[in-house]
Amino acid sequence: MQLQLKSAAFSEGGTIPRKYTCDGEDVSPPLSWTPPPEGTKGLALICDDPDAPGKTWVHWVLFGLSADVLELPEGMPPQRVVPGGAKHGTNDFGKIGYGGPRPPRAPAHRYFFKLYALDVELELSAGATKQEVLHAIQGHILAEAQLMGRYRR
Repeated sequence: MQLQLKSAAFSEGGTIPRKYTCDGEDVSPPLSWTPPPEGTKGLALICDDPDAPGKTWVHWVLFGLSADVLELPEGMPPQRVVPGGAKHGTNDFGKIGYGGPRPPRAPAHRYFFKLYALDVELELSAGATKQEVLHAIQGHILAEAQLMGRYRR
């Protein structure tokens, strides 16, 4: 079974609307996905920018999503624990929750939203980093999906 991730705000490879960036409202975009495979106990989501100068920049870390959740609404609140019990991690802006694209004025950057279906419930505290989440999910990924959007200032 293949997991698929999409957004009502932009298509695969398309432009992320200004609303979801630092030049707009800087709110998280709506996301939805197909049902995860049987045996999924939780979901994790990471958004990052591999085109950032110096390193891959982490924009969003969210984990502990229930396996029966099939979408995230626009504008997820920047709280450590969100409605439904999922936990936000710390992004590379040093904040909890989503931090939208804010590339330098240059060619468009790519932003990868990656969803992981896991055979475990993560025992991490809110505020965990991308690296801590990736370490915890190692060997527990049943399926993954990716959506890439672009943004240029």
